[in-house]
Amino acid sequence: MKESKWKQFLGVWNTKTIVGVAIGAALFGVLMVFGGIKIFSNTSLTSAMVVVVVVAALFGPVPAALTAGIGNVIADLIGGWGFWFDWSFGNLVLGLFVGLLPLYGAKISEGIFTVKHAIIYVITCIVGNIVAFGLVTPLLTSLFYSQELAITWLQAASAIVSNGVVLIVIGIPFLFLLAKRNASKTNLKKED
Repeated sequence: MKESKWKQFLGVWNTKTIVGVAIGAALFGVLMVFGGIKIFSNTSLTSAMVVVVVVAALFGPVPAALTAGIGNVIADLIGGWGFWFDWSFGNLVLGLFVGLLPLYGAKISEGIFTVKHAIIYVITCIVGNIVAFGLVTPLLTSLFYSQELAITWLQAASAIVSNGVVLIVIGIPFLFLLAKRNASKTNLKKED
């Protein structure tokens, strides 16, 4: 039975998903504060993005979005930076794009992730980063905080590059390995 695109977008919500999102958000928050290398003012090359890839692979777009968005709020709390909902919402949008895997046929839990899926994943990560931090975050920064956008644009450019590096350089091999692991569990074989 084929799942509808809407159901794939929302993900299957059960106890496992809720716990996965909660643990993912907490881990994302901790790694945002302690698991990165500062590259610009309030912007880091962070391992937290790997958490979004894991949640996206296991649960889909909405759970990945919630993990990144709530995780950013947790990072703001842990770091003592105050609440930056513009960046939290930007991470939520990025998580949504990263989580689109099942909508273009990548079913990691069933062992399905091909080169074609990897190429689409790269494109969605790049587009998602640009939309999240090149459009959404600066717009919300000006609406919520009425701040000068010059520093926000520089932070956004740094976030786009650093997030892209982590999502692509670490994310793709991780997705291939996770799919391979799951394929061996389901005894699926690739046909030529």
